[in-house]
Amino acid sequence: MRIDIDNVTKRFGALAAVSQVTLSIQEGELFTLLGPSGCGKSTLLRLIAGFYNPDEGEIRFDGQRMNEVSPSERGIGMVFQNFALWPHMTAFQNIAYGLKLRKVGRSEIADRVGVVLHNVKLAGLGDRYPGQLSGGQQQRIALARALVLNPKILLLDEPLSNLDAKIRVQVRQEIRKLQKELGITTIYVTHDQEEALTLSDRIAVINQGKVFQVGPPKALYERPANRFVADFIGINNFLPGTVTAVSIAEHRLRVKTTVGELSAVLKDGGPRIGDQCLLCVRPENARVNEEPGPGHNTVKGRITFAAYLGNALRYDIELAPNVIFKVDIRDPWHHEVLPMGSTVTVTFPGTSTIAIKGET
Repeated sequence: MRIDIDNVTKRFGALAAVSQVTLSIQEGELFTLLGPSGCGKSTLLRLIAGFYNPDEGEIRFDGQRMNEVSPSERGIGMVFQNFALWPHMTAFQNIAYGLKLRKVGRSEIADRVGVVLHNVKLAGLGDRYPGQLSGGQQQRIALARALVLNPKILLLDEPLSNLDAKIRVQVRQEIRKLQKELGITTIYVTHDQEEALTLSDRIAVINQGKVFQVGPPKALYERPANRFVADFIGINNFLPGTVTAVSIAEHRLRVKTTVGELSAVLKDGGPRIGDQCLLCVRPENARVNEEPGPGHNTVKGRITFAAYLGNALRYDIELAPNVIFKVDIRDPWHHEVLPMGSTVTVTFPGTSTIAIKGET
C-alpha cells in the first residue's frame, strides 16, 4: 500500500511536534523515520496509525484520505518499543488476541498463529509465557501479533531499543528478511543510525518536527544535504571555508580553509566562487602517512589521541588550533600505533570531500 503524507502539521499547545511534513512511501517499501529523541518521528508514526489527528494537511493510503478514519479501520499492524505483551497469556494467546476480537474461528486462529510463529522462528514456543522468553523472543512475539492480522501496513516504533546489542543485530536482520518476503509496506522509527542504514530502502532524517533529507542510505551517508544530516549519520570531520575556484566540467571546486586550500566534489546546486561552505570528510576516507594519490588533499597535523575500536583505530589529529580531524585506520592489526604528539601527514581524496553550501 502506498502512503502519502501531504503538508502535515501536529501541534501540542504552542509546540509543533510535526511541522509541514510531506512524504511519499511506496508500496512494499521499508521506510525509516530517523532522528534524535524528541524530534517528532514517533508523533508522525502515530499520525499515520490514526492515534493522533493532524491539525493541518492530509494522510492518504492508496489515494484515500485517512484523516477521519479510526486506527482499527486503517489496516495497520503496530509493534511498540515495550512489547506490550499480556504477562498472564501464553505466546499463542497473545498472538491470537486480535483474531479473537474479530470473531475468527478457532481452527483458522490455530492455522494463522502457527504460520506466523514459524515465520518469526518461534515454532514450538506458543505455550510459553512472556516471562519464560528472552527479550528477542518477546519482540518477535510482538511482531507476530501484528502480522497475524494480515495488515496492509506495518508500523514499528523503536522496536529493538530494549534489546542487547547482539540480539538487536540478529532481530533487525530477521525483520528485514521477513518484510521483504511478505512485501508489506513498513515504516520503522529509530534514533539508531546504524539500524536505519542496515534496514531501510529509504530514510527520512527528521529534526525539530521537520524533514531535513530523504533518500536511500548510501545517498544520505555519502551526500548529506546539510550539516545536521552529515553530523547525525555517522562520524564526520568539518572544515569551514570559502570557495576559490569551480570546475563544472570536472565537478570539482577549491576551498580555502584554515588548514590550506582543499579540493572537493561539486554537487548540482552547490556553492560558487566566493560562497562560504562546510567541507565534510568521513574518517574512513582519510589516511595517515601515506603517499597521496591523484586529486588527494594533504595536510599536516599532530596526534592528540588514539582509540582502539576493535575493527578500527581512530586518531584525533590537530590540524590547527581547535581543529581536530578524525582518521580511522581500518586494519589495526597491521598498524603500529603512532605515539601521542607525533607530527603526521593526513591525506584524503577530493572525490570523497563534500562541500555543503552556506554552512560554516
